[in-house]
Amino acid sequence: MKRDGKINHPENKYDIPKALIESIGKRGRIYEVGGSVRDKFIDPNIEHKDRDFLVTGIPFEELSSLLKEFGYINLVGKSFGVIKFTPYGSDSIYDIVLPRKEASTGVGHKDFRVDFDYNLPVVEDLHRRDFTINAIAINIITREVIDPLNGREDIKRKIIRMTSDDSFTEDPLRMLRAVQFAARFRFTIENKTLQALKTNAPLIKTVAPERIAEELNKLLLLAKKPSVGFRIMRDAGLLKEFFPELQTTVGVDQPGPYHRYDVFEHIMSTIDNSPPILRVRLAAIFHDISKPQTRQLIDGGATFYSHERKGAGVAKAVLRRLRYPNDLIEDVRMLVYRHMYTDRVSDKGLRRLIHKVGEDRIFDLLDLRRADIVAQGRGLDPKQVDAFERRIREELEKKPPFSVKDLAVNGNDIMNIFLIPGGPMVGKVLKYLLEVVLDNPEDNQRDILLEKAKEFLESDK
Repeated sequence: MKRDGKINHPENKYDIPKALIESIGKRGRIYEVGGSVRDKFIDPNIEHKDRDFLVTGIPFEELSSLLKEFGYINLVGKSFGVIKFTPYGSDSIYDIVLPRKEASTGVGHKDFRVDFDYNLPVVEDLHRRDFTINAIAINIITREVIDPLNGREDIKRKIIRMTSDDSFTEDPLRMLRAVQFAARFRFTIENKTLQALKTNAPLIKTVAPERIAEELNKLLLLAKKPSVGFRIMRDAGLLKEFFPELQTTVGVDQPGPYHRYDVFEHIMSTIDNSPPILRVRLAAIFHDISKPQTRQLIDGGATFYSHERKGAGVAKAVLRRLRYPNDLIEDVRMLVYRHMYTDRVSDKGLRRLIHKVGEDRIFDLLDLRRADIVAQGRGLDPKQVDAFERRIREELEKKPPFSVKDLAVNGNDIMNIFLIPGGPMVGKVLKYLLEVVLDNPEDNQRDILLEKAKEFLESDK
């Protein structure tokens, strides 16, 4: 076991009671482990809300009783040797675990066989982890660093290295973790690990979709340039295994004056130039994903008619496959479907666009367009989007009606005044009235709308 002195970085401030730490130290040892330790050596200024601690030498039940004296515990992870601990007077929740060995099992690698044993030395627990950069522990009493696999050296060399030859077969999700770590930290995956990733790429199909989505989200939100990770996945064969729709864009050129890059590289640049908002970066992935299927060569270039409509359908299908939440799927679908909007519209057309996209999504749509323009690679300035945004903000400040709930009448008014039962007809009337006020916001007055509703109902007879 390597014990190469004490950590030189400033000690982190924990709100774990000092008396608790001292009590654990009298019976066993307590270590900080996981991502917070890794990040201390990458950049000591990185702050972590979540910290994991490993306790050796104290049986699970005894440790649980001890923790109860100083805070609240949740034994939801008891079968894995995990105690969730919240100190009294704190809103922090810490995972406190016993040393363990584990391997993923079952279809989809959803289940894990876990053997935890308080007598296992910390070094054995570190050996079970995915990469050497994550296999470092710090004794929080002595500040002693335990680094059996030279993780700190790999951090210095900016290398991602698996802890064992079986790392990816034990849990294939680790391949995506390697990718997102490489992108987040701008590290290189060392050759042996990269070869193992290429060899085991087909195993990613055995991983539960929710787990894949979680790593994809980290790549999109935590990496400054997510494209680094997508290119690794492309080159290693991962992309074609779990995201073939994106793989098909590789090498598809876009002849003509508008695009410098092929479809895949344009998508990569769009992602990188999008703000780190999940629905925007997901929309960036899908906004041109159907260009290969809609590409038609013409004199002087190519056309991609309806690629936004088809792309919206692909986005919905892929995100459902990866078990994303329905509301997020709809957000992404709408952004993809509307990303080819025109800003050459009247005020009426502007209000209709806001209505269709939604007030909560309209500025995300503009951010997507900005990224799309920059990603064309022709040095264009998206200042036209800025001008359109000013128009939108000016219109929103007027507070015109954009949805049925903004109307000066409601469904009850329509039923009570015109003596019609609740049902589809009420919805049809309200939808018609909304169309009226989108064109003429000044008509959003009760008397005017009731007259319009009367005319509509009479014409519908």
